[in-house]
Amino acid sequence: MKLALVTFLLVSLVVTSTFFEVSMAGSDFCDSKCAVRCSKAGREDRCLKYCGICCDKCHCVPSGTYGHKDECPCYRDLKNSKGKPKCP
Repeated sequence: MKLALVTFLLVSLVVTSTFFEVSMAGSDFCDSKCAVRCSKAGREDRCLKYCGICCDKCHCVPSGTYGHKDECPCYRDLKNSKGKPKCP
């Protein structure tokens, strides 16, 4: 009985760590792209926050520090509650 429990815990640990690595890989992409996008922003912390939200939803970030939103229509079309562009 103890052997079965230990085996179950080890398998659970391996499966959990695999899912964790996959989710972290996606955030590295967004972190690096948003760092470039927000590098010249006046409120860099706010820019990084909203860029990260948009990147997670759209899986892309336009190149450069401003404009080029046609490269990523999903990123371009996300709006905040006031109807203004959500993504920097």
